[in-house]
Amino acid sequence: MDMKEFEEKLEKLREWIKTRGYEGIILGKYHNFAWLTGGKTNFVPLNTEQGTGYFFITDREAVYFTTNIEAPRMKEEEFLEIPVEIEEVNWWEDIKERIMKRAGNRRIAGDGVIPDLENLDSDLYTLRSALTPEEVERYYILGRECAESLEKVLRGVEEGISEREVAGRINEVFLSRGIYPIVNLVACDERIKKFRHPIPTDKKLRKYLMAVVCGRRGGLIVALTRLVSLGELDEEMKKKHSAVVYVDTVLIASTLPGEEMGKILDKGIKAYKEKGYGEEWRKHHQGGPIGYLTREFKVTPGETRKVNFRQPFAWNPSIEGTKSEDTIISYPESPLIITYTPSWPKIKVEYAGRVWERPDILCL
Repeated sequence: MDMKEFEEKLEKLREWIKTRGYEGIILGKYHNFAWLTGGKTNFVPLNTEQGTGYFFITDREAVYFTTNIEAPRMKEEEFLEIPVEIEEVNWWEDIKERIMKRAGNRRIAGDGVIPDLENLDSDLYTLRSALTPEEVERYYILGRECAESLEKVLRGVEEGISEREVAGRINEVFLSRGIYPIVNLVACDERIKKFRHPIPTDKKLRKYLMAVVCGRRGGLIVALTRLVSLGELDEEMKKKHSAVVYVDTVLIASTLPGEEMGKILDKGIKAYKEKGYGEEWRKHHQGGPIGYLTREFKVTPGETRKVNFRQPFAWNPSIEGTKSEDTIISYPESPLIITYTPSWPKIKVEYAGRVWERPDILCL
């Protein structure tokens, strides 16, 4: 990590704390730790949002509280480049009590891990939402590698493979590149139509397969969906997929800095209607801002928050049996799609005076 990135984020955080009338903040959630440290790791289980330590930040202090179990690794592998004081607490002692003792009578906020403190985690979104140039560079590489990894797996599927076997291959390929597939959904055939969030089962592939992945590395998360067909597509699937990639194109093309998110969603809903699937948007959320969470929040009708410069998004429109999803970064001239591979088949979509390329269904 660039020291400059940490120092700039720390200064932004300190100013942000002051504007809200607090003297400090305690951060215990992994996504906030990863954001502040530029992607360092302080988790052990994958299925938790809380890290193994707590940052205590004031206008003069940047102290990391952790146990005597974690402190040696944190010092040697995570904090070599970052000027952070580490306060080590015996594993059998109450670490939260130690932090609050240090905080004293000062007015301190939190991010939800200490119940007695005001939870400002959702407000911290304003700091996480706009990527730094350093984050953009890491994110772009992550997006490409996630897309390459998923394509590698899906080009190797064959009739009779189970959803769980595909999910296992996704785990293997992603983890070998240091990417945690924290969402790994796989569905075959009629399960694609029945369930929008298909947890992998032992069902075996006959014709169609859909894989949905959120890959995390260095705290940053990208999302993408790809579909495969063994043999040619039937006409119904062609029609549905053509419609859903059109909706996705409308959402992506409209995600420009300064635009209200609710109005972008309105355009997507209108696009569903244009293609004859006016009720499909009600059957699954349409996505929203991404970054250090799989979604910072889901965009709903009437949302007035605006898109930021260099803000990552992942829209995910779906129509029964198909879906379109990629991760983008918002720029004034045009969003940048980062989960892209040149070898995956594309559909060309005309919208807003230009031709966009969206992922087609891969026919094997």
